[in-house]
Amino acid sequence: MKLVMLGAPGAGKGTQAAVLSEKLRIPHISTGDIFRSNIKDGTPLGRLAKEYIDKGALVPDDVTIGIVKDRLQREDCKKGFILDGFPRTIPQAESLDSVLAGMGTALDYVVNIIVDDDVIIKRLSGRRVCPECNMSYHVDLDEKARKGICANCGARLVQRDDDREETVIGRLKTYHQQTEPLVGYYREQGKLREVYGQKVIADTTAEIYKVVDLT
Repeated sequence: MKLVMLGAPGAGKGTQAAVLSEKLRIPHISTGDIFRSNIKDGTPLGRLAKEYIDKGALVPDDVTIGIVKDRLQREDCKKGFILDGFPRTIPQAESLDSVLAGMGTALDYVVNIIVDDDVIIKRLSGRRVCPECNMSYHVDLDEKARKGICANCGARLVQRDDDREETVIGRLKTYHQQTEPLVGYYREQGKLREVYGQKVIADTTAEIYKVVDLT
C-alpha cells in the first residue's frame, strides 16, 4: 500500500503514520525527520533547510523532491510506503505523481487528518523534545516535561524553534495557503480519505483503518 498523510502541522500525521507503518510493515518516510537530521549534523542541506523552517516557510521544491525520489527508490519501498510531510504543494504532488509513474506505480490513498487551528497551536507550543533520545512530551500531559527532564534518559528537554507559538502560527498560515489545496487535488483523483484527529490517538487510528480498508 502506498499512502500520503495530509493535515496541518501537529495534526498527528507522524503518530498515525508510525502506527500504520508497523501494521503494514512498510517504511514511514518523514521529510521533517530527514531535514532535522541534517540540521542536527550541520550539513549544507541542514543549514539551508533551517533558514526556511525557522521562519515557518517551506523548503524549496527541488531540494525536497530530490530527497523523496531517492528515498522511494530504495529496496524497502517496493511493497509500499507512507509519506508524511510530502507533498505540501500542488507542484510537489504533480512531481510525486510523475516520479511514481516513472516507477510504474501510483498512490493508493491520501489520508487527511482534520484538526482545528486552536488545538494545533496548543499541541505544538506545549511540545518538548529530548535532543538525546528524540522522545517527545507535552507540558500539559507530562509532569517531567513541565520540569524539563526526559523520563527516558534524563536529558534536559528543549522546545524546537518550529514549535514556538509565533512559528506555529506562521506554519499554519503557510499550510492553509499552500498545502490545503491538496485536499481538492486528491479528491478529484478519488484517492482522498478524511478523518478527524481531535479524538484520542486510538480512535483516530481506528477511523483510518476503516477508510483505507484495513478493518
